Amino acid sequence: MQAVIATRHGGPEVLTTVDTHPEPRPGPGRVLVDVAASGVNFIDVSQRRGVFAVPTPFVPGVEGAGTVAELGPEVSGVAVGDRVAWAMDGSVTTAYGAYAQRAVVRADRLVPIPDAVDFEAAAAVLMQGMTAHYLTHDTHPVRAGETVVVHSAAGGLGGLLTQYAVARGARVIGTVSDPDKHARARAAGAELVLDYPGFADRVREATDGRGADVVYDGVGAATFDDGLASLRPRGTMVLLGGTSGPVRGFDTGRLLAGGSLRLTRPGIADYTRDRAELLARARDVFDRVGADTLRVHVGGRYPLAEARRAHQDLEGRRTTGKLLLVPRV
Repeated sequence: MQAVIATRHGGPEVLTTVDTHPEPRPGPGRVLVDVAASGVNFIDVSQRRGVFAVPTPFVPGVEGAGTVAELGPEVSGVAVGDRVAWAMDGSVTTAYGAYAQRAVVRADRLVPIPDAVDFEAAAAVLMQGMTAHYLTHDTHPVRAGETVVVHSAAGGLGGLLTQYAVARGARVIGTVSDPDKHARARAAGAELVLDYPGFADRVREATDGRGADVVYDGVGAATFDDGLASLRPRGTMVLLGGTSGPVRGFDTGRLLAGGSLRLTRPGIADYTRDRAELLARARDVFDRVGADTLRVHVGGRYPLAEARRAHQDLEGRRTTGKLLLVPRV
């Protein structure tokens, strides 16, 4: 089968597409899935770079959608032919193998795809949609009338996070890396869209000096300090990741100096810890997509042979929305 291999840790050049990769076999509690589409995520980049030390060589890809092709032993609740999607189950140092024509997935991590949602939408929305759900419902339960700052508001997660926050009655201030991305962030529901330089002062101005209730920051090193400065007393900084680099050497005394601020670093594994929670979040996401109240923007579709280019585009911040790999069948 065709698959993308990260031959070693490094830049996009370490990704190689092969046409004769051995087909994986499903062991106990696992199923084989014919992959229709797989999501491209920043965690794939981090694993490729070696930030998360996945042993090489490996097939990247933590998220996908497709059709169940074969059941391994001790599998129940799923059948051959089912339309399913999945996202990573927690370990950032595990290669999940979605950049391939076929992948083996834990049966208890599969979620059914409703008829109203196609494979590409499912692969584009599941992980980031469930992330947006737990961030706005649990990590910081967004309330009507709050001011929410969403970094990378034109991106895949940022756009979904904006939509969820607006649906809960919040005012969203979005930030973007390029003026050309303002329109995409506004289309997601952001009331005000800012470029990164000087955004803390602009947030203060837009809130009459009060500051934002919560900042959702997936950028990290480049935006973290200004994010803290833009919060109201007892506001919440939600650090999602570090596309610009990790936040290092943080002095917790700054939280007190900023007005008894809160800082949290959540991860999807802790918000989909059991199957009931996983299915509830996935159902909410897919129901909204099917009803067209949560809009999925696919910013690029690439064949497996162009996975390297997909990573280059993602790292170069040349994209909006979600990027997908569509395997050749």
